[in-house]
Amino acid sequence: MTKGYLFKKVTRHNWHPWISTYLQEEKVGAGRLVLQPRGFALPHYSDYSKIGYVLQGSDGIVGMVLPNSSEEVVLRLKKGDVIPVPLGALSWWYNNGDHSEEVVVVFLGETSKAHIPGEITYFFLSGGQGIMGGFSTEFISRAYKMNEKEASKLAKSQTGILLIKLEPGIRMPHPNMEIVEKMVYNIDAALPDVDVRGGGVFKALTAARFPFLEEAGLSVNRVKLEANAMYSPSYTADGTFQVFYVARGSGRVQVVGIGGKRVLDTRIQAGQLLVVPRFFAVAHIADGEGMEFVSILPGTSPAIEEFASKKSVWNALSPIVSQVALSVTPEFEEFFKSKMQKTTILIPPTK
Repeated sequence: MTKGYLFKKVTRHNWHPWISTYLQEEKVGAGRLVLQPRGFALPHYSDYSKIGYVLQGSDGIVGMVLPNSSEEVVLRLKKGDVIPVPLGALSWWYNNGDHSEEVVVVFLGETSKAHIPGEITYFFLSGGQGIMGGFSTEFISRAYKMNEKEASKLAKSQTGILLIKLEPGIRMPHPNMEIVEKMVYNIDAALPDVDVRGGGVFKALTAARFPFLEEAGLSVNRVKLEANAMYSPSYTADGTFQVFYVARGSGRVQVVGIGGKRVLDTRIQAGQLLVVPRFFAVAHIADGEGMEFVSILPGTSPAIEEFASKKSVWNALSPIVSQVALSVTPEFEEFFKSKMQKTTILIPPTK
């Protein structure tokens, strides 16, 4: 089938848009940050709004300075946490653990304001690619009222690029536990919106439930499919794309686009990213081990329409309209709709 919607897991912090033209066309950005114990991502900002989802780790720390704020907020992160990062927010990330557990965060976001749509650009304050080192010592000395030797020390001492490892004994700022609930939401621990025995669990996270999502202008869904269960066909009705990141397991995915053409029919597995263009319909079937994925959608109240559940658009149509549209008898039309009356977007395997 057609390639271009799917690409494999990579070890770098960022996916490049040439791997999939749809990253650029749909203005999607995606990245994956892996922090070893005492690993530190230097303070930076980027040109896209994003949501981070913690795939692994129990002792992560993020520091953030929001736009138009002069205050640093320090938060603790653990597996299952969702954290919005608004456009232009300054942040640093740290694995506070001394043992062997990595902290892994996947970022999904919208890049319409990026320098190159579909490509993420980071701006680091310090280090080998930092802004401080980009200015001349004359400008640095004038800005900070230092002599040139002091200015050179300020701008050039940190030679690391992007990620560094801190020495043992360095104490990072203590997380502010009072504000964590306002800025971090553990979607893994949240009650499900749909829970189907043998089918799986569906959770939708919007600004109505987690107001800080408004800052990023995005929404999140998390789906856990049981063995051989199906996430039935759906599409976005508000002209937005969908991005799926497979956190665990594997399965099959089909995407149907313009002219009823099936543009994708392939297996997808943990660590892979799927970009579904606007208005295209998508469905997943898990393999025997099951499958878990998170997805992001632009906007804080996305409109997703279903094809094969009690909320199906077919059920909304008048019987005669469905009969003539499908060219079937009234009896078959009634039989068809009866099959959807007790079905949700999660469908257990056929016994």
